[in-house]
Amino acid sequence: MGISRVAAAAVCALLAAAVAGEQRKKKEEITQTLQLPKDLPPAVTGDPRHFTFHTTPLSGKGLLSAQVRDALRNLARETGGATVLHIRAFVAGSGDLRRVRDLVSEVFTDHKQALPALSLVRAGGLPLEGAQVVLEAVASAKKEVNPQGLVFLPAFPVTTDNPSDAVAPLASRSLEQLRQATKEAGSGPDDMLRVTCFLSTLDNVADTRKLVEAEYPHAALDYVQTQRTPGRAIAACEAVARLRAGAAKPAAESRAAQVAAQHVVLTGTQVSYGYQEPDSRLAFERLIRTLESMGVTGRSVAFARYYPLAEPIAAQIRTLRANFFPTAVNSLVVVEGLASMDAGFAVDVVALKD
Repeated sequence: MGISRVAAAAVCALLAAAVAGEQRKKKEEITQTLQLPKDLPPAVTGDPRHFTFHTTPLSGKGLLSAQVRDALRNLARETGGATVLHIRAFVAGSGDLRRVRDLVSEVFTDHKQALPALSLVRAGGLPLEGAQVVLEAVASAKKEVNPQGLVFLPAFPVTTDNPSDAVAPLASRSLEQLRQATKEAGSGPDDMLRVTCFLSTLDNVADTRKLVEAEYPHAALDYVQTQRTPGRAIAACEAVARLRAGAAKPAAESRAAQVAAQHVVLTGTQVSYGYQEPDSRLAFERLIRTLESMGVTGRSVAFARYYPLAEPIAAQIRTLRANFFPTAVNSLVVVEGLASMDAGFAVDVVALKD
């Protein structure tokens, strides 16, 4: 009887080992089939006559990943199945910006949708406690919604040296410049599609919100704190409007980019790695190569948005940009951070394809 018990125990041990080995094998097989997120395209092409503009609602619930998923679900509902071409994500807090990129890839891949280009920027804050992300998206509707094309308007910065100054009076002056530039481009308040106001503080943001909503009640609106501890007070409102029929061609020094081409290239953010002028030059050169792969050149760039981390880097951009994008209207706002720890600035552009 003792020998039988020993034999039975041995058999049980062998069976347990076999089962455990099979379970390990299955786990290894599952692990081996996991795929890395697909790389997002550096640039996409679309018809501006079909572009719609969207800003996702803020949420203060959950961590960054949960908020990104919620934002993407809201975006899917709002676009109603239209193809999302480009997303600009502003992320507040200490969450890993690369997680946003991975989730965008994962969600669009899971839904068997074309991947969008992504511009990824760390902001100083968003106007809701606990909110960590807001998405601004460009989608392509099935029908024409902008028959004459679009007008891209840069951020118009108004600053004071004291970073604690109220921003609503500065926003009022920035909006005045935006209003004038929109008029010069032949468009009006009812043509406005999206307005993003970059602010040095979100204290009393309701005062700024009232100003913007009163003037542009039908536009997608966004409010972003530029940096957690800015060196000066700033308000800078940037926008996109519908181009009206019969609008005069812009002057050589126009403050707006009229985009009437049938196709444009929208790029994600190209990041500079390092803080010296040669590093900045390399970033421009990489973006030029991306544009060339899409069949356009630096001279095709109509509108460029820059996100430097400090004023000395902004000065580098101002020195270099005309060498690469000589005809572009430029928008520049100093921001809190970017996806890479050693990034100096990022840039994305709109280029005319035909």
